[in-house]
Amino acid sequence: MSREAANAQSIDRFYAAFAKRDGSAMAACYAPDATFVDPVFDLAGTEIGAMWTMLCERGADLRIEARDIAADRNRGRAHWEAWYTFTQTGRPVHNVIDATFEFDDDGRFVRHQDTFDLWRWSRMALGAKGAALGWTRAAKKAIRSQARKSLDAWMARASPASAP
Repeated sequence: MSREAANAQSIDRFYAAFAKRDGSAMAACYAPDATFVDPVFDLAGTEIGAMWTMLCERGADLRIEARDIAADRNRGRAHWEAWYTFTQTGRPVHNVIDATFEFDDDGRFVRHQDTFDLWRWSRMALGAKGAALGWTRAAKKAIRSQARKSLDAWMARASPASAP
């Protein structure tokens, strides 16, 4: 199999795991020193797998579709969409995302960037408050801060307790 085909297969495997809500399999697609960036998160290393696992576990009605997957020897891309209920408000969300990837020599992701319209997301997830304020810098900062706190709390609960 060519490196291009193997890299495209890595992206396919990632979204197949996402569709099954298998955060561990998603995390295995990343190199240990990988980075992930989207309008909400800026993560590195094990934080990435923790985020995907958290989102998969919380997304009881999560549905994922990916298409337009392509890759060359070093980079890849995909278009994906997610449908789910935002747990904090109970509101339905349909997020439309474009992803770019960079690969290591083993076909693992070393850089993953998702791009989507955060204001569009905030209108769906937060309702009137998101529609009125979701475009502002302060609202975007608050969304990022809340997401970070949520991930930190989830990682603290998911980690084995240290013995005294």
